[in-house]
Amino acid sequence: MYKFTHVSAKTVAEASTALAKGNTQVFAGGTDLMPYLKGMFTLNPPSVIVDLKTIPNLSYIKEEGGMLKIGALTTLTAIANSSVVKGSYTVLAQAAKAVAAPELRNMGTIGGNICQKPRCVYYRNEFNSFSCLRKNPSGLCFALAGENTGHSIFGPTGGCLAVCPSDTAPALVALNASIVTNKKTWKAADFFGIGATAFKGEQINQIDADEVVTEIQVPTPAAGTKSAYLKFAFRKAIDFPLVSAAVVVTSAGGNVSAASIVLGGVHNSPKVATAAQDSIKGKAIDATTAEAAGAAAVTSATALGKNKYKIQIAKVMIKRALLATK
Repeated sequence: MYKFTHVSAKTVAEASTALAKGNTQVFAGGTDLMPYLKGMFTLNPPSVIVDLKTIPNLSYIKEEGGMLKIGALTTLTAIANSSVVKGSYTVLAQAAKAVAAPELRNMGTIGGNICQKPRCVYYRNEFNSFSCLRKNPSGLCFALAGENTGHSIFGPTGGCLAVCPSDTAPALVALNASIVTNKKTWKAADFFGIGATAFKGEQINQIDADEVVTEIQVPTPAAGTKSAYLKFAFRKAIDFPLVSAAVVVTSAGGNVSAASIVLGGVHNSPKVATAAQDSIKGKAIDATTAEAAGAAAVTSATALGKNKYKIQIAKVMIKRALLATK
């Protein structure tokens, strides 16, 4: 395990100052960081760990000012069990509950879930056995011709085929959420770099090294809105999503007036299924329209050597998630 100095930040400003010194990592719940440190995955290990748990008042769930507000240190268990989240923001509660196992959800935070490291067998190989593109600008994406069972079906970003492993990320994008940091307020789509042509180092988002997530903000859904999150993994517990679908649908008079459909586990960032969204607007959700939406979502998908199965599963996940909102 790498050696490091531990800093217990008392304020967000103090944490940001420590992080600005470089070669640092944030510690929140630690469920992703500790395996990263123990596995010695990287060429550039952190010399300083900045602990956010010592900062007060960053764990809460409340509705205020026409939106849901969640503190960055709020545990995934608290979000999954919240009657407020389960009621109007169902997709987020279901996504939080889908993360790992109860013990990890009890420790893991919403801020950590959207700031975790990429999930790839080459990136995560112990002792940095593969100096991949994520860790070394002159490296390779070994998944292109190697083991790519869990990798992108929508091509690489900046040459990298690793997927965004966060369960809550697609839900936040589908809900049109905002991510508040000490520097700015990001739209969730921009935070995760949707549409970006390059990734940002060893991370799944676009924030700076000294930027600290403080709050998640989700606008209150319109009347007639229902949502759902479904996930496929080889194991029902612990595993990260190989494919997931987050859907938010607003209906009026029995027909869809607005829809947001986002796939997870299939690209570097959550994949907004624009064609699927368009295909159901003005229509009633039934088996036929839901199946057509699933097909529309993967028209631009391209399988690698071992991940063709993801295309079919993405279709099914979208169909089932949409039917769950009827």
